[in-house]
Amino acid sequence: MAETDTQRLPYRLREPFLSSTEQALFRLLNKLMGERYLICPKVSLNDVFYIVRPNENVHFFSKLFRKHVDFLLCDRQTLSPAFGVEIARPISKGEARESDKFLQDLFANAGLPLVYVPSSENYDPSYIITLFQLAVTKVNETAALRVGRSTDSVPNCPVCGKMMVLRFERNGSGIGKKYYGCMDSPRCVGVVQID
Repeated sequence: MAETDTQRLPYRLREPFLSSTEQALFRLLNKLMGERYLICPKVSLNDVFYIVRPNENVHFFSKLFRKHVDFLLCDRQTLSPAFGVEIARPISKGEARESDKFLQDLFANAGLPLVYVPSSENYDPSYIITLFQLAVTKVNETAALRVGRSTDSVPNCPVCGKMMVLRFERNGSGIGKKYYGCMDSPRCVGVVQID
């Protein structure tokens, strides 16, 4: 028997999966919203958001990498995200809230309400509902400010449907010309020319 077969992998089950404050909020969210939304705990930001033109915006990967939102509420029929919920943990005086600001901007730019709930062992249902209403109002106000701005989107590959990336011609008469190529290149040959 090989040595790797007898060695135990250095992984252990994380216990508890949710802290007591997360469990209390999870139970309340299920009670309040369980009929309408599927409540998903600890969802990776990578699974909710993608980076537009990833080869141009490489430095933005670290902002999403290994980060999650405490709860994501998804529509039960379509499973599309409807709300993000983050437990606002107490911070010490002078501590930076850069990560909180990034999360707020991320959700606001996507038009997705983000609800910040102060950390507690017991949550007041009416207060939680008010926080959800405020988050929806805030997103609607942000959306009104964005009206008329151009969208910054990338086409999907016409061959396989995956996201495309900005590329430059390296050979021939079009050297330096920009085009979108499939992110799965060279396996997929999908191309969209830029006028």
